[in-house]
Amino acid sequence: MTVAPSTVWQILHAAGIDPAPRRPGPAWRQFLHAQAARIVAADFLHVDTVLLRRLHVLVFIKHGSRRMHLGGVTANPAGERAVQQARNLALALGERFADIKFLFRGRR
Repeated sequence: MTVAPSTVWQILHAAGIDPAPRRPGPAWRQFLHAQAARIVAADFLHVDTVLLRRLHVLVFIKHGSRRMHLGGVTANPAGERAVQQARNLALALGERFADIKFLFRGRR
């Protein structure tokens, strides 16, 4: 369901709730730009094969270098497997992993 911003405003206004104040500090885009070298994003994507099988691919993307690391391909993704693949990436990066401070992941 999609709700128009004007509808949300009307509901909040009718309830006497003011808009959220602006927070001090950088905007999201500024934060990402400043911290790009220290951010890794993790997400699953899926690939449908010719035989109509769905395979799930775990990828890690380093924002600073825009390099993508393949975490693994499986037909049955599980949380434990994703955690182990993240550990494997940390070992593969070695000392370069010490610079990473943030990990973003996609939600389903």
